Amino acid sequence: MSDSDRSRCPKRVLRRDAQRNRDALIAVARTAFAQDGIDAPLESIAKRAGVAIGTLYRHFPTRLDVIEAIFAEKLAEWLAAAERGAAADDPWEGFAGYLEDMCALQAGDRGFNDLASMRLPSSPEVERLRLRIFELSRDILHRAQRAGAVRPDLTPEDLAFLVWSQARITQATREVAPSAWRRHLALLLDGFRAERAHPLPEPAMTPTQVGLAMAALGGSSSCPG
Repeated sequence: MSDSDRSRCPKRVLRRDAQRNRDALIAVARTAFAQDGIDAPLESIAKRAGVAIGTLYRHFPTRLDVIEAIFAEKLAEWLAAAERGAAADDPWEGFAGYLEDMCALQAGDRGFNDLASMRLPSSPEVERLRLRIFELSRDILHRAQRAGAVRPDLTPEDLAFLVWSQARITQATREVAPSAWRRHLALLLDGFRAERAHPLPEPAMTPTQVGLAMAALGGSSSCPG
């Protein structure tokens, strides 16, 4: 069968009970990952969904398959936030609004924090979305810098620190002060403004260094299993 023939073949429709099991697994996994991160035990997810672990693996052969099913919607929301930031009339508002939207997606969802802050194996579609989000993030930053609103020495790689710090903050405060991340973001945004700029003691991390740091964070995860 040729590739064109395959593309015309209808997708396999799940039986009603199989679709119900899949929906239950996704719902339980979404809650478990938000609470415990992407290393949440799959056996526990299957049990809470009322199915055997073998049923989970029939629907999702690997943990990465579960992750992609759970976070497809949030990745789309992240991309939409980047598109709004890039299209904003005011470059500073586009920059600040995008960072706020991104941090709001992180808040209360430890699994999405893992996905945003680590370099993990993923599907071509997820990589396409992540690359597009990075390109838009870079454009949003550079546009605000050209307008004189953001300090000129801030780099796209510096924004990785925002993702990493917000992940830790939301994890630490979600039970006692779930909106504390907004104060931290406001403090950072003040530091990002051009008129607040002072010489920095260290050079920016390179894209390679950021990638290696994300890979190191991902290496502590059991995700591929």
